[in-house]
Amino acid sequence: TFRPGDKSKSNIIASALFGDGAAALIIGPSTKGEKFIAGKEHTWPNTEDIMGWRVENDGLGVLFSKSIPSLVERELGFLLKEFLMSKNLKLSEINAFSPHPGGEKVLNALETVFEIESGTLYEAREILRDYGNMSSATVLFVLKRILSKKIEGKCLMSSLGPGFSAAFALIETTN
Repeated sequence: TFRPGDKSKSNIIASALFGDGAAALIIGPSTKGEKFIAGKEHTWPNTEDIMGWRVENDGLGVLFSKSIPSLVERELGFLLKEFLMSKNLKLSEINAFSPHPGGEKVLNALETVFEIESGTLYEAREILRDYGNMSSATVLFVLKRILSKKIEGKCLMSSLGPGFSAAFALIETTN
């Protein structure tokens, strides 16, 4: 996303924040390990100006609204609880959280939504610090770090993206 001719604050921040990464997750029948339980995606209408990319003559121009953390705190909790309720689960039954680390303020907002202590999403913060935001692949780096800790139970993966959109995946982990 680096565009040397664009000296805007959003381009400089995007260039500093985004890293390169690739990851894959194979989902299939298994008798042990991780099991995919359910997923959900949602795009809020008329939110194209919240997050995304503009095609420019010299590359992709980043679109990040300052309202992302407040939108997460205001809107995501209801969506998450609705998703969990559809699986007869409560937020308190989630054993681990694997969010896409969009940035420090977004992680703070997610901790509020997940109803966990501030600073609890340390795996996501470590990945953000070590690799940057690698777009969609980042959430799988966070998941790998969480799985290496052998936490059993339900793990909630979450991500935010262009549009403005949110996605959840619920995974059951066993050792």
